[in-house]
Amino acid sequence: MTTPRIELSGDQCLIVEFGSTIDVTTNRLACAFARRLEAAALPGVLDIVPSFTAVGVHYRASAVQREGGEAPHAAMRRAVEALLAAPLQGDGGPTRLVEIPVCYDPEFGLDLDDVAAAKGLNVDEIVRLHGATTGRVFMIGFAPGHPFIGLWDEMLAVPRRSTPRTKVPAGSVAIANRQGNVYPFELPGGWNVIGRTPLRMFDAQHQSPALLRAGDDVRFVRISRAEFDAMQGAPR
Repeated sequence: MTTPRIELSGDQCLIVEFGSTIDVTTNRLACAFARRLEAAALPGVLDIVPSFTAVGVHYRASAVQREGGEAPHAAMRRAVEALLAAPLQGDGGPTRLVEIPVCYDPEFGLDLDDVAAAKGLNVDEIVRLHGATTGRVFMIGFAPGHPFIGLWDEMLAVPRRSTPRTKVPAGSVAIANRQGNVYPFELPGGWNVIGRTPLRMFDAQHQSPALLRAGDDVRFVRISRAEFDAMQGAPR
């Protein structure tokens, strides 16, 4: 394993980097360290944010335990380095498999025909490929509950749209560059929308607001339009 690199980000955040490429091995290390940080419950830490290749450690400077005349960032760095001293198993801990129902109806699959044409396949073949791969949630970001999932079959390696949409409906399931995401709200975006889920990806009233978390496995399951309508608005 490459020695993790610790960088400052502003005056109350450290970034612990485990690599520079998007791959499952690097992400597992990041998720494993995020879990270690959570278990350590370091004084002053406000939030722990795993990403593709790194973990953000956000803290309140005034609450960090310091020695002598240490600056808060130096004290937090020392505590983080101590946690990095023990080898990481790199498995990221127990994973959940979350099945997400998707309706690929033409009303929802705004770019499905274009994706199929670009890959020289028909729509059903694209849908089959999309459901055949179990993806990994690399991170949650851009918006609350917004997952970045990958890595998909090379046949789904389409670029982002040349012209982003100003409004993508909530629940839209989209792909680009062997990755996928699910829009938790109506948001702008340039990914290729191929379907929609009736599930709410983020619910502030729920005990766990975000449906997915970094390190989860995800499988998309095809449903009919009638099933979509029946599930719309139902609790998790």
